[in-house]
Amino acid sequence: MPTRIILVRHGQTEWNREERFRGRADIDLNQTGLKQAEAAAATLSELGAAALYSSPLKRALRTAEVVARRLGLVVVPLEGVTDVDYGYWQGLSLREAEERDPGVFAQWRDGPQLTRFPGGESMEEVRARAAAAVDALALKHAGQSVVVVSHVVVCRLLVLHLLGLDTSRFWHVGQDNCAVSIFEMRDGLSVALRLNDTCHLRELEP
Repeated sequence: MPTRIILVRHGQTEWNREERFRGRADIDLNQTGLKQAEAAAATLSELGAAALYSSPLKRALRTAEVVARRLGLVVVPLEGVTDVDYGYWQGLSLREAEERDPGVFAQWRDGPQLTRFPGGESMEEVRARAAAAVDALALKHAGQSVVVVSHVVVCRLLVLHLLGLDTSRFWHVGQDNCAVSIFEMRDGLSVALRLNDTCHLRELEP
């Protein structure tokens, strides 16, 4: 059996809806996010998995718990895929962050691979820890499918890592709330089977 990594971004929170930098703030899902998690769980139950790992932050854990119930699994917290530390930007809107640190904000938009968030992590640090965590899971669960629930920045960086693309391509990757992305290991390569798949959320659209 091939080794598969199934990435899932957590469901919607109020700070997603308001477009605020979430980072390490331990925000729970809103009602839309819970419905999204249920829809993702239904589609993942058709795929099956041997293990389920999650960022330890509440919004990811809650999403993972909904999925775990459908798959008959136990959620294992995984620090390596916790959200980026945005430092002083945590809780700010996009506009507030740009007004506070216009130079860093412009660099984040134009050169994400060079960016360190004020008082927080750099994008490359986030990528390194997340990639190390998922690479270790691929070895531990060789020949199995593993679900990993995380956050938009981490999921984007993991997609780039698994496709062998550098961090400058960050904005080329979409990762919507409760999107599913699937990678299969073949002859030493990670092959994308699904990217930012949100078909399971169509019935929730207004």
